[in-house]
Amino acid sequence: MLFAYRVTAGQEAIVADLLYEKIKKMHAPVAALITSPRLRGYVIAEASDELEAKRVITNVPHVKGVLHRSMLIGDIRELLESKPAEIKLEKDQLVEIISGPFKGEKAKVVRVNAEKEEVTVELIEVAVPIPVTIKMGILKAITN
Repeated sequence: MLFAYRVTAGQEAIVADLLYEKIKKMHAPVAALITSPRLRGYVIAEASDELEAKRVITNVPHVKGVLHRSMLIGDIRELLESKPAEIKLEKDQLVEIISGPFKGEKAKVVRVNAEKEEVTVELIEVAVPIPVTIKMGILKAITN
């Protein structure tokens, strides 16, 4: 059965680490801990029963409680499956870099390698345009 722990938002990974260490020491029958960026403020645990799920969280910082009913994996399946965003880029298209050392820079697409999911761009607002190859996932198309 799956049980959802309410935790302080942003502390999900820390709580999961603390719970993991506690479960190891106690040899508690908790099979899995699940965190997801799409499930902010919750950590999900797979435990044998509700009593064990509640016993594990006693005296763990940032845990606010347990939801009163158990869940099925189907209830959270869509939160756990990641679907890559379909990005269509063409040569000479303007893009903005949203992550990494060139974050916030605007660039022009020079070449697209769809197999490797890489794009070669030239930064626009620099004195000497230098081609830079980056991953597609850190680009945002600029619409005119």
